[in-house]
Amino acid sequence: MPLYNKLIRDRIPDIIEATGKRFTTSVLSDAEYLVKLREKCQEELNEYNAANTDQECLEELADLLEVIYALAQIHGASPADLEAIRRSKAEKRGGFEKKLFLHEVED
Repeated sequence: MPLYNKLIRDRIPDIIEATGKRFTTSVLSDAEYLVKLREKCQEELNEYNAANTDQECLEELADLLEVIYALAQIHGASPADLEAIRRSKAEKRGGFEKKLFLHEVED
């Protein structure tokens, strides 16, 4: 039986069960959950960076967003709260639409 040892989405056990396969899961502590979410975030970012098509990129970005929402919840924020923080930072510092790249700043 292959070992995965990774954080999975909530419905994955149902999906595996429907195939008739046996599996084991456990529920993580809050501290373990945070560690595994951070690992999952990196995993999804790596998958985004390896994606070759726009559709693959969008799928991986959606996965990243799901992980980011879970991380926000751990830190006491909702997706709406996170969006408000993003919007506020964009208003103060701008976004990335202009594709600006900083090379150096003179002291």
